[in-house]
Amino acid sequence: MRIAVVFDTPYPDWSPDRHMGAMNEQWTNRAKVEPDMEYQVAKSLQKSGHDVMLLGVHDDLRDMSARLAEMKPELVFNATEAFLANSELDYLVPALLEAEGYRYTGAPPLALLVTRNKGMSKKILAYHGVNVPSFRSWRVGENVPSEINLRFPLIVKPLAADASEGISQASIVRDMAALTERVQFIHDRFAQAAIAEEYIEGRELYATMIGNGANVQILPTVEMVFDKAGSRPEDRIATQSAKWDMGYRKRRGIRNVFARKLPKSAQEKLTAACYASYRALWLRDYARIDVRLTDDGEVWFIEANANPYLSYGHDSAESAHKAGMRYDVFIQRIVDEAMARDL
Repeated sequence: MRIAVVFDTPYPDWSPDRHMGAMNEQWTNRAKVEPDMEYQVAKSLQKSGHDVMLLGVHDDLRDMSARLAEMKPELVFNATEAFLANSELDYLVPALLEAEGYRYTGAPPLALLVTRNKGMSKKILAYHGVNVPSFRSWRVGENVPSEINLRFPLIVKPLAADASEGISQASIVRDMAALTERVQFIHDRFAQAAIAEEYIEGRELYATMIGNGANVQILPTVEMVFDKAGSRPEDRIATQSAKWDMGYRKRRGIRNVFARKLPKSAQEKLTAACYASYRALWLRDYARIDVRLTDDGEVWFIEANANPYLSYGHDSAESAHKAGMRYDVFIQRIVDEAMARDL
């Protein structure tokens, strides 16, 4: 098939050919440096026999539209995570693809908008009977009241950020003064609303899902473990450093491993929460659901990642491999799901 891989790039003037050259160069040096995710996806598609175009988008959707019209792809593999370097605008690319009639992989604009807003997604899932932490949110310019009906400790996050942006050990607050200070920090630093949730003590689990309709599959669950964690809640949260800083992870004994077998009742609750979340949030083709499992066996929804990271060796690809899908098969499975579903 003709497949265009669309992704966000910091290089507005790079042509598809230049990206293809960069992909080949990174692939040659992959033993030393991990290739960019979009290049891994494109190379995998080439290995599966597809005619691939690499289309980077930075600040000009018109260029993307013109190049797609010239190529006439049968499918667009949407690997964008931002527009204008702003992750809150990631929905614009699939919105244009949809408006112009292209079939594309992954979540539609509605799912991206809803899952990015942590408060909105939790309200929807609470309606559908999924356990969510109690929370409050404050828009930029709004002040935290003198009293709130929430149980401390709380975890304070940017309302619409992803990849744990804005989450650090300082995100855990234990009193009103610390809450007020952290909310103001989110407003000032990220220029967006802040959300404060009741902190859920438990195991951090990531469930990648693939498929559509009645054929959605939950891949083997990944767990973030904290081998050297202390007794404080802030020692056991998925901060930005805990996810992405390899040196920090090693010092703190933080590892992502396949979760040890869950009790039957906990597994049933996890399965039910994942399926309900996937459907209620209008996710499709693939996604990842992040939960916490408490000592008493309750599953609490934390957030959904509508277009999770797909690089080889990372959580979703590792879960697929554990399920018997090598990387090329995993990427092809996403393509097959996108082609098989109704628009």
